[in-house]
Amino acid sequence: MESDVQSPTAPVCGSKRVIDGVERVYYYGYWIKTYEAPADTLEAKKRLIEALTRRLFNHVEHGINIPGKRLEEARMTYERETDPAMRRVKGAMLAGTLFNRATDIFTKLVDLQAAGVEIAPDNALMRECGRCLHEALDLGKTVLHRSGEEGIDELWGEPFKAFSIPVEAFYESRYNKIALAMRDIDEIAAALKQVLGKHDMFAGIVPVVDAYAEAARIKSETLRTDANIFDVWARFSVVGDQLRYFPPVVVENASEDLVREAEHAVRLIRHGVSLISDITRARVSMPKSTADFIERCQVFSSRYAQR
Repeated sequence: MESDVQSPTAPVCGSKRVIDGVERVYYYGYWIKTYEAPADTLEAKKRLIEALTRRLFNHVEHGINIPGKRLEEARMTYERETDPAMRRVKGAMLAGTLFNRATDIFTKLVDLQAAGVEIAPDNALMRECGRCLHEALDLGKTVLHRSGEEGIDELWGEPFKAFSIPVEAFYESRYNKIALAMRDIDEIAAALKQVLGKHDMFAGIVPVVDAYAEAARIKSETLRTDANIFDVWARFSVVGDQLRYFPPVVVENASEDLVREAEHAVRLIRHGVSLISDITRARVSMPKSTADFIERCQVFSSRYAQR
C-alpha cells in the first residue's frame, strides 16, 4: 500500500501504476495492491458469492446464519413480529436465510452447467437467486456489526453485486471500498496521536500507532490467498497487541485524578485498536464508529489537561 496526498495534480481515481514491481490502483490518496480477477463464469461467481457470504456472517451479529431451507419459516416469524426490537433481529435472520437460499440456488445451477445444461441469464432460478439477494440487501441495512456499534451495509451489498456484474468489475469496485477503509484507519490513528502523542504518560506511543496503522492498511489490501499473508497477518497481530497493551508511565503515589486519567486513556487506546481491527478485517469503512471514536478522543482532551 502506498499513500499519495490529495492535490490538484493527484491521479484520477482508478489510475493504475506499477510501484516496486507491484501493480497498484489509485483511490482517494492511496495506491492499493491489485489482484487479477478470475474468468467471468458461473463457477467463478459461485465461489465468489460463497466467499462473500461466509465473510458477511463472520462480521455481523451472531445468530443470523440460518439455512436457506428455512426461508418460509423465517419469513413467517418476521412478518408476524410486532415488537420493533424483535422485528429487527428477525429481519436480520430472514436476511441471512435469503443469502443462504441464493447460495443454494446458485450452487445447483453451477452443478447443472457442469453437467452440460445451458443456463441462460433469464433462467427462472437465476431470477429467483437475484430476488433473494436483493431482498436480503434491503433487510440487511439494519443488521449490526458484531461489535454492536453500527451496521456495515457495504458487506450486505457485495454478494448481490457479485451476482449482478462481471467478476472483473466487482474486483475493481472493491478497491474503492478498501481506500475508504484505509482513510478511516488513518483518521483513528491521527485522533489517538493527537490526544496521547505529547502526553508524558504515553511517551513513545506515536511510532507504535503509526506502525499499527501501516500494518492495518497493508492487511486491508491483502487477500488471504496472497503468499505474503503469513507475514502480513502476523505483523498486524503483533503490532496490534503492542499498542493495545502499551503501558502508561504513572509515577509512584500518583494522584487519584492522574490514575483515573491513565485508565481512561488505556480504554481509549483499546477501543481504537479494536475499531481499526474491525475495519481492517471487514475491509470496508465504518464511518459512524470512526466519527464516534474521534468524538471520544475530543471528550478526553477536554476533560484532562495535558501533563
